[in-house]
Amino acid sequence: QVQLVESGGGSVQTGGSLRLSCGVSSDSIGRLCMAWFRQGPGKERERVACIGKDDSTTYTDSVKGRFTISWDNAKNTLYLQMNSLKPEDTGMYYCAADALYWLCSSVLDFPYWGRGTQVTVSS
Repeated sequence: QVQLVESGGGSVQTGGSLRLSCGVSSDSIGRLCMAWFRQGPGKERERVACIGKDDSTTYTDSVKGRFTISWDNAKNTLYLQMNSLKPEDTGMYYCAADALYWLCSSVLDFPYWGRGTQVTVSS
């Protein structure tokens, strides 16, 4: 069993920065493939960034160069550093995990989810 708890959301102005955290607790399940998703008002949920078990990373085009996903093995914590935030980045951000696959591209359906943290960017 894997439990995920997000934190770090808030309200910022355009151009500001936030760092989201996702604390991970698991029953000795080993390294996970992890991702950040978001769902904006009236929008479908989208995968924002993902980090594989080999530390390879992928990003959706709209956040490339602005967001950075990282994993701290000592703290069992996933991060999403978000810079140059835009109003269209507004939404609920969720972290998700998969124990089965090695690479992000292989994961179609993440089985473990946190409850989310709200990010609001005002113009």
